[in-house]
Amino acid sequence: MSDSQCPPITLYTSAICGYCVAAKNFLKSKGLEWQEVRIDTDPDARERMMALARRTSVPQIFIGDIHVGGYSDLMAMHREGKLEALLSGGGA
Repeated sequence: MSDSQCPPITLYTSAICGYCVAAKNFLKSKGLEWQEVRIDTDPDARERMMALARRTSVPQIFIGDIHVGGYSDLMAMHREGKLEALLSGGGA
């Protein structure tokens, strides 16, 4: 799957987050690219993430405008076969 058909992926992360690293490694294994937004170095980004996700933990993952959730949510969606449809521009 090429990134040209994939909606933009945004990861809200912090430096000391093992699940953030795991999410990035998973996306990299799928050949995907993402925009990383560090909330530990940007207070405005943290506020934006909390407003969008209504959660304070990281990572918070968005594919297009759809809030996937954290790493566990991403992996559950992958196991259920719903992630590929979302990545190809379909709904969850």
